[in-house]
Amino acid sequence: MKYAALLARFGGSDISRNTMAASIVRVGQAVQPVINLLRDLVLEAPLIYGDETTIQVLKEAGGKTAQSKSFMWAQMTERSGAAGTGPPIRLFAYSPSRSTDAAQRLYAGVREGSVLMTDGYDVYNKIAVAHKLVHVGCWAHCRRYFNDALQALPKNRRGADQLAARFIELIARLYGVEAQAREQKLDAAALKQLRQQHSVAVLGAIEALLLANLHAVLPESLLGKALHYLSSQWAKLKLFVEDGNYPIDNNPCENSIRPFVVGRRNWLFADTVAGANASANLYSLLQTCKVNGIDGYRYLRALLVALPRAKTADDYEALLPWNISLSDT
Repeated sequence: MKYAALLARFGGSDISRNTMAASIVRVGQAVQPVINLLRDLVLEAPLIYGDETTIQVLKEAGGKTAQSKSFMWAQMTERSGAAGTGPPIRLFAYSPSRSTDAAQRLYAGVREGSVLMTDGYDVYNKIAVAHKLVHVGCWAHCRRYFNDALQALPKNRRGADQLAARFIELIARLYGVEAQAREQKLDAAALKQLRQQHSVAVLGAIEALLLANLHAVLPESLLGKALHYLSSQWAKLKLFVEDGNYPIDNNPCENSIRPFVVGRRNWLFADTVAGANASANLYSLLQTCKVNGIDGYRYLRALLVALPRAKTADDYEALLPWNISLSDT
């Protein structure tokens, strides 16, 4: 571990990798009460984004091999007009599986009637049904299927007349409406009106093109998979025009996962389940700080000084990133 070597150089002492790793795990465990409060706030939010990515944990319980995949689940809220209440939150949670049971644990207690924005992974459908959530589909994810189909063609055949390119162009029109709304800084009511005026017609064109070609393309081809994905997700994908508070895609959540994915290229895996949980907790705090414009280092320093004195729920609430005092750090 390069940080152990650096500490030895600058501090004059030799701190082993195991010692450093154990210290991080203890810190990750110590901040769990703050993570629990953040999760309560996420589950109370009117709009939740959900996603997940892989993580490799070498020493898993239950007979899992070191090469098997585990998962880091992400949940986030966003301050966006009337849909956002309170500061935005980025929350990560480790799980050995991507199962419905794993998701149910993360969404247990979610507020009935909240909006859930995800990709087309079927587990989220089950979560939405079980908790009576409004489930909105992700147009960015849908577009990727068509882009993959287009990029698989030879370069001299990727013209605008290709079916995949026609879908991409129509989806771009939907995003053009969203860009116009951002430029004009429209509120939710005005955004809904703009979508009704422009996006509804585009959705009609997309649906017509879908119905005309769904059964004319080999289902196992990349284009066939794109068409069948669009068809299976259509009810969720068209929902965003019904309310200006509904997002068009899950990009904010995917963006919040990106620092974890980039970091994973360097550290590759977690050694233990405790380490994976500690990583999830610390990424949650640091990414929540980042999205709220709070210095992560100063926050963690203040948090770790104040944590031993926290006893009550109010004490821990005072340690949330937007509540804690950073004046002395």
